Amino acid sequence: MQLDLNLLTVLDALLEEGSVMGAAERLHLSSPAVSRTLGRLRAVTGDDILVRTGHTMVPTPYAVAIREDVHGLVRRAREVLQPARELNLGELDRTFTIQCHDALATSVVPALAGRLQDRAPGVRLRVLAEHSADTDDLRHGRVDVELGGARPQSPEFRSEVLGRDPLVVAMRRGHPAAGGLDLREFAAHPHVLVSRRGRLTAPIDDVLAAEGLRRRVIASVATLATALQLAVHSDALVSCTAVLSRPLIDAFGLITRPLPAESPEAEICCTWHQRYDSDPAHAWLRDQVRTALTEITTGGPVAVRKSAAAGRE
Repeated sequence: MQLDLNLLTVLDALLEEGSVMGAAERLHLSSPAVSRTLGRLRAVTGDDILVRTGHTMVPTPYAVAIREDVHGLVRRAREVLQPARELNLGELDRTFTIQCHDALATSVVPALAGRLQDRAPGVRLRVLAEHSADTDDLRHGRVDVELGGARPQSPEFRSEVLGRDPLVVAMRRGHPAAGGLDLREFAAHPHVLVSRRGRLTAPIDDVLAAEGLRRRVIASVATLATALQLAVHSDALVSCTAVLSRPLIDAFGLITRPLPAESPEAEICCTWHQRYDSDPAHAWLRDQVRTALTEITTGGPVAVRKSAAAGRE
């Protein structure tokens, strides 16, 4: 038998109001319409639901027995179909998973974690490293947000560019190119590339090729930390972002110089699955990521210039 769940709404109103007229007023329906629905309810349940006693109607024993259950079902259905959009951060109990490369993790995550704990102490943050290949983690909900430079191709994903970061060249203190370098000198030194897929070329190689130059890549590594560790102990150069890479650059005691070629700034993208578009808690998380990144990138260039000036001294 196919049930019309709309019957529950009318049944709830009848049991609450105790009359056809009262139920009709509550539901903004006509009395004849509610009376017809009461007839259907009687046919479905095999019970009279409400019976007349003098000038009033009283519920049957069956109706009394199911009153609370019916009211609970209608309330829960309403909660499902009309979800609350107000977010109580003090009561939010949730674990958010973010996936990003190590430069973003060391620069953005501390600021983000601080914001989350200040505003929603029940929230836990889980940070995963990038995979060497694409995964279905976003699609299947194992990851809430991906931060990085790639924009998704499938329409089921949403993406927002949160900022842009210029590229610089990181090197050890006392490096032969510490005084500055042109394109030819840039090509003459060994290089370490950062690529989660292990690529041995980057867009700068097209610029070099146009000038008849070619650089020597001695290694391709998955993380910026590994690349900078190699630069500490050699004359290898590492091309990286200026602001987001700054915590790691400073931690390794390296200096930076401008990239000796015009190059587009690296995009910083936030990507999530469309299932979370209307989730208030997820939208709040994305706003916190956006704000944390804005705070870092706004103050970052000043820190970069000061550090560069100190390196030249």
